[in-house]
Amino acid sequence: MARRLDPDESALWKKVAATVKPLVKAKVPLAPAAPPTIRPPAPTPRRPAAPAAPVRPATKLPPPRRTHSAATLDGHWDRRLRKGLVRPDLSIDLHGHSLASAQTLLDDAIGRALLRGARVLLVVAGRLRPGADRLPTMHGDPRPRGAIRASLPDWLACSPHADQIVALRPAHISHGGAGAVYVILRRARDD
Repeated sequence: MARRLDPDESALWKKVAATVKPLVKAKVPLAPAAPPTIRPPAPTPRRPAAPAAPVRPATKLPPPRRTHSAATLDGHWDRRLRKGLVRPDLSIDLHGHSLASAQTLLDDAIGRALLRGARVLLVVAGRLRPGADRLPTMHGDPRPRGAIRASLPDWLACSPHADQIVALRPAHISHGGAGAVYVILRRARDD
């Protein structure tokens, strides 16, 4: 049940109601005298039903490509990397490079590391900023901060050396912490 307004509220409401101007009703145009005639579509001649195509078994899709960040290493390797007990065989610093030059430099470094038989490549790229791929460019800066670090997984996946990359892991604090990653390369096999 609604409560009644007390005398003060009632007086205030009357003052507010006096300042309100009613809306002017717009005139509604009259409907046309006769509705337009709608013709039903001409019937189309029926064709004989085609025989049903044989049901083919579903084709097997290729297995999804493994991403480097989800790749698994031996538990021993992961523990040693987390504790900072693994020394990188080669390191590269991508600070101050454009996205294109950083990607080229990374591919070259992976190629050099593979030629040397290196197993761990340390890539220093700077901290990954939250939402780095969504940040607007500021003061004419061609890329947002953290864009190189955010692009690393994609670059490694499309690298010409992608089949030689086993995993991507965060670096230990002694090797750059959140601003660096380890790229674990496949061990060279002696044939």
